[in-house]
Amino acid sequence: MTGLAPVLREATAALEGISPTPRLDAELLLAHALGIDRSAMLLRQHDLSVPDIYSGLLARRVADEPVAYITGVQAFWDLELCVTPDVLIPRADSETLLQAAIDWFGENNEPMRIADLGTGSGALLLAALSIFPNAKAMGMDISAKALAVASDNANRAKFADRVQFELRDWTKAGWADGLGQFDLILCNPPYIEDAFMLAPMVAAHEPHGALFAGADGLDDYRILVPSLRALLNSCGVAFFEIGYNQAQAVQKMGAEEGFLTELHHDLAGNPRAIRFSLGIPE
Repeated sequence: MTGLAPVLREATAALEGISPTPRLDAELLLAHALGIDRSAMLLRQHDLSVPDIYSGLLARRVADEPVAYITGVQAFWDLELCVTPDVLIPRADSETLLQAAIDWFGENNEPMRIADLGTGSGALLLAALSIFPNAKAMGMDISAKALAVASDNANRAKFADRVQFELRDWTKAGWADGLGQFDLILCNPPYIEDAFMLAPMVAAHEPHGALFAGADGLDDYRILVPSLRALLNSCGVAFFEIGYNQAQAVQKMGAEEGFLTELHHDLAGNPRAIRFSLGIPE
């Protein structure tokens, strides 16, 4: 069949009720099948033909597999990242941490040493390196497979010479030994309550170890927040992503450790990140 419009209409209809963005998903999958970007596909849709592989890709999405795992890529900040089922799919809400860091450091200051605890795909880490061009960074994760994805993304972004990766488990004693101190720490830890019913697409495909954190979803904060004293330098700052109902509990943990805290909301107005610092920048 010549021309993409009829197939895109059919694919969109097939994804109604499955995806909140059926037309976008249909277009992204077809662009991937064609091996071109979506904008180029839309400009040329009247003279392109649908590849045979498209039906298989669409069937996977109809079966509720995330688009990012089907295509192997996800946009985040100003990057295009490789993703696999070994890592969470980066979400735009997490960019709240990056904007908060930009606001904190201002125009005349920048962190020189950054850490991303639980780096996964490397999304926060690599975006921070793109924002702060003089910084170097350390990404830590419990998963060797996740670190392989992050390392690949660092190479693709041409940041490999500015980043190191550490295979460490923060539930083990001595996990932070030898890491040194940082000017900026970013962290999107597991924070979902064990009994919480995730959307089927997330539950079936994304790594549970990066999602669930005990009965109240706070187990990892209980480890990490007290560890910030040793990991931050005297002027350092940390930004942690939180669940929608966790701001009060996580801020209380910070206050008990002597930190000043501030809540940041995402673009939808939802509580999204907590700042931890020992002072306010001059």
